[in-house]
Amino acid sequence: MASDKDPETFKQPDPDGVAASVASPASAVSAPPQPGLLTPLPVILRWAILLGLSFAISGGLFLAHIPGALLLGPMVAAILVATNGARLSVHRYPYIFAHSLIGCIIARSIDLGTLSTVADDWPIFLSVVLSIIAASSLLGYFMAKAEILPGTTAIWGTSAGAASAMVLMAEAHGGDPRLVAFMQYLRVAFVATGASLMAAFVFNIEGGAAQPVVWFPETDWLDLGLTLAAAIAAASVGAWLRIPAGTMLLPLIATTILHVTGYIALLLPEWLLALGYGVIGWRIGLSFTRRILRHAASALPQIVGSILVLMAFGGGLAFLLWSLHGIDPLTAYLATSPGGLDSIAIIAATTPVDMSFIMALQTMRLILIILIGPTISDFVARRVAKG
Repeated sequence: MASDKDPETFKQPDPDGVAASVASPASAVSAPPQPGLLTPLPVILRWAILLGLSFAISGGLFLAHIPGALLLGPMVAAILVATNGARLSVHRYPYIFAHSLIGCIIARSIDLGTLSTVADDWPIFLSVVLSIIAASSLLGYFMAKAEILPGTTAIWGTSAGAASAMVLMAEAHGGDPRLVAFMQYLRVAFVATGASLMAAFVFNIEGGAAQPVVWFPETDWLDLGLTLAAAIAAASVGAWLRIPAGTMLLPLIATTILHVTGYIALLLPEWLLALGYGVIGWRIGLSFTRRILRHAASALPQIVGSILVLMAFGGGLAFLLWSLHGIDPLTAYLATSPGGLDSIAIIAATTPVDMSFIMALQTMRLILIILIGPTISDFVARRVAKG
């Protein structure tokens, strides 16, 4: 679980079996490991410090209602220890397991009701989703063209898809998952905050009480075992076949089919999701260096600008849905907000909106960007290289 290497290039074992080596944006030359405050400490103590920091930061973010707190907390903690000489790394098998859980989380949001809503209004949904994907891809193209971020990193970072899924797919397709995570979760925070402010101040909606999180609910262990067995089996096939992001995509496909057809109930207790998010957060955070942080800070104005442009574009689409199709303005705004699905679902659940319409459009956007994201990324990367 631990390593004494702290390279300036991102070279961790690829869970999909695809070798990845993404150079640091500050330098393509590997620098010798630099000792830090934590370097002299025993490995077990370094892990204990990382675990304690992860609990503390996650708890603070969770109490502050920050979206993605269970992933951001471990990631921030891992960045802190990594840039202070911890020299730790996450083994590929826990990482593959965390991949499979992300696939199950996405599959859980898909049911017959959502599919029925999509089938009824598919022309509207498809046009809106493709517009959002096109806008985010165009932003990524301009950022890559301007060399604000290296390679396909800008393309994945601006992609209006599920943040955690985009981080995993970026790693499998040659992007820098550290910078992609930075961009994606900054976008999630901006979108969630913007949606809450729009509901409260623009539409004068008072949110209902947030549903308390039950960390250790009563669990049907048979259903949980079947869910995990299907997810792990599919992830193993994805790793064996070396399909890019297959350790997430195959569990997503397998558990969606089994869930929709009624063969399994997708039970994912919060404590299990916290473990999966923690592993992914550690994997990303432990690969950070001080050079990467400096580069992310230098690109912050452009990144924030791209997020605001994408949010404004989503607002324009919401205006069209309201004026042309008579859809409730807040419903339209939440449906066209560029992620993340979980934070939008929480806001929608505590406001008087059409929940099925919102979740159907958000789910369709998520599925399409996962399916066509690699193709778009490759196309845009070729155009940038040709230019």
